Amino acid sequence: MRELPYLAILIMTLGGVAYGAMTRSPLVTYWELVALVSFGVGIFAGWPKAADRDERVRLVWTQVLHWGAFLAAMNLVFLPSVQAVADADSTSLIVLLLLALGSFVAGVHTASWRMGLNGVVMALCVPAVAWLDQSALFVALLAVMVVVVAGLVLWARSRV
Repeated sequence: MRELPYLAILIMTLGGVAYGAMTRSPLVTYWELVALVSFGVGIFAGWPKAADRDERVRLVWTQVLHWGAFLAAMNLVFLPSVQAVADADSTSLIVLLLLALGSFVAGVHTASWRMGLNGVVMALCVPAVAWLDQSALFVALLAVMVVVVAGLVLWARSRV
């Protein structure tokens, strides 16, 4: 239950990258929602460690500035002049990388290893998503081969 907010951010992020790659369109509002959820989780992660009111106010302001800077950087990626030279796949990877960096740094600010680990996992997903995007035909053929072999094995077992 404790990891649910971090898992939700990761699922939202990967779902947004996948949807953006399929539709080939920028999802500005969706990414802003993911950033706001990450902002909330950052406060959630740091709140128990903040001992008094001053530390909690500092935590909130740190997260406001942190995720505000992320939103500003993300909106720069979605500017028409940037979109003219970047396709939907590269935009999705850039936003994923920004979210990874934002999550990792939020984990550092809030002393939350879970939030920092979430950022590391997102960062590792960047090359994985790029490879899958380039190797979609190979992955599809591999999946078909696995299904065919599994079907043959099940068929052979049923005949015995």
